Amino acid sequence: MLKKVSIKTKKEDIVDYWFTNIDESDFSVDASEALERCWRCGYKRKLQRCHIIPDSLGGKDEPSNYVLLCERCHIDNPNVNDTEIMWDWLKAYKVSIYDTFWSIQGIQEYKRIYGKSINEEFIERNVKEEDIGVFKNMLKSELDKTSWHYGHPYLNVATIAALYRMTLKKWDELMRSKVNL
Repeated sequence: MLKKVSIKTKKEDIVDYWFTNIDESDFSVDASEALERCWRCGYKRKLQRCHIIPDSLGGKDEPSNYVLLCERCHIDNPNVNDTEIMWDWLKAYKVSIYDTFWSIQGIQEYKRIYGKSINEEFIERNVKEEDIGVFKNMLKSELDKTSWHYGHPYLNVATIAALYRMTLKKWDELMRSKVNL
C-alpha cells in the first residue's frame, strides 16, 4: 500500500504564486477571495490543494503545481500530465456571478435531458418577466421534495434539472386551472 505524503505547500503560497502569474478575469474567483472560494465553481467552501499534475504522475509539491478547489470540483478535475489541461478546464467553467455555477450546470443538464433550454420552455409557455417570481416560489416549493445523495451535502446536476422539470409541470397545472376557472 502506498504511503500518502503530506503536502507541505501552504494554500496562501498557492494563491500568492498564481495570482501574480495569471489573469484572474479568466476564472470564477477573484484574487481577493481565492483562499475561500473554489477556483472552478466560485462557491465559498473548504478548499483543498489540488495537484495540476498528480503526484502519481510526477507532480511536485510546490505552489506552481496546485490550484485550490472544493471537494466536489477536486473530484472532477483532470488527472493528466499536462499543466495546460487544468487551466483550459478551469477557464471553460468560468462564471461571472458567484454561487451560480451549479444552477447553471443543472440548467445545462436540463437541456441535455429534455432537448430544450429553460428559456425555450418559458417561451413555449408564454412565461413573462413578471411571472418569474411566481415560478421561483414554485421552484423553492419543489426543492422541499428532493434530497441529497448520501454523503454529499449538495444537489447534483440531475436533481437540479429535475427540479426545473417538476416546476414546469406544476406551472402547466397552474395555467390549466386558471383557464378552467
